[in-house]
Amino acid sequence: MFDLPGSWVWDYWFADDGERYHLFYLYASRALQDPDARHYRASIGHAVSTDLETWTQVPDALVRSDAPAFDDLATWTGSTVRHPDGTWFMFYTGSTLAEGGKNVQRIGYATSPDLEVWTKHPGAVLEASGPWYETLADDAWHDEAFRDPWVFADPNGDGWHMYITARAPHGDPAGRGVIGHATSPNLREWTLQPPLSTPSETGFGQLEVMQVEVVDGTPVLLFSCLGDHATASRSDARGGTWAVPADSLTGPFHLDDAYSLTDETLYVGRLLQRRDDGQWLLFAFRHQDADGRFVGGVTDPMPVSWVGGRLTAAGVTVSA
Repeated sequence: MFDLPGSWVWDYWFADDGERYHLFYLYASRALQDPDARHYRASIGHAVSTDLETWTQVPDALVRSDAPAFDDLATWTGSTVRHPDGTWFMFYTGSTLAEGGKNVQRIGYATSPDLEVWTKHPGAVLEASGPWYETLADDAWHDEAFRDPWVFADPNGDGWHMYITARAPHGDPAGRGVIGHATSPNLREWTLQPPLSTPSETGFGQLEVMQVEVVDGTPVLLFSCLGDHATASRSDARGGTWAVPADSLTGPFHLDDAYSLTDETLYVGRLLQRRDDGQWLLFAFRHQDADGRFVGGVTDPMPVSWVGGRLTAAGVTVSA
């Protein structure tokens, strides 16, 4: 497990350079006392490992920019990929406050030759806009949700895709969460596309920290959503991390078919394939204890397999 004695650790993502695994994670000082205050103090830390269980903390990756900037409040969750020329790209969420104190999220990136020293690209490359995506002007949610970029190469070699936690500007506010989508030929210039899912009465207010992988030959989409951010039909499931069957890495995706992979004790489930034996593993951060209090810290790896057509993780029981 990875945790820090002086800080809360929560959302995270991985990179594999062929020799070491890199863990990038959000953290904020426990001196804040209230764990709910951590979001507006988040920086992106960095740790490395050779076995995915023992981690060594190294210098941080990114911190917020000086105001005014799209990331002058905090730097939030992202993903890391390698360009064919060897450059590493870290896509991340920049958070700032709009007039009235509501949070606005945009997507930016930084580059590195070695995963150690990162240089931010100036300004955001993507933000929410109509007609496809809800903005603060719609006044239906507590923030302008446009975050958690998951970037991957097109399976057919046609550039790059980005999936984004976003919301549609129509439908039940508790079910407006959609798979935001953007494309790029080179990782630097991005074009916003229509969402890859639709709002639903059995849906979710937000699809946090998405990831799509082909696990043992079967495509699957993962995202996270708490019960109080979903429609009434989903709220009793206490699903922390959800899995969605998919036809391919690029969909189609049917969110009505989502099922719980973890409950709310574990959040932000992510998949990583172990290099030496090809085993797919699930990680998560510890979200709640038995009394519902925030915990934090990234778990040790949990092997996953398909059981009855559903992805399951060893040792994880989904409570009702």
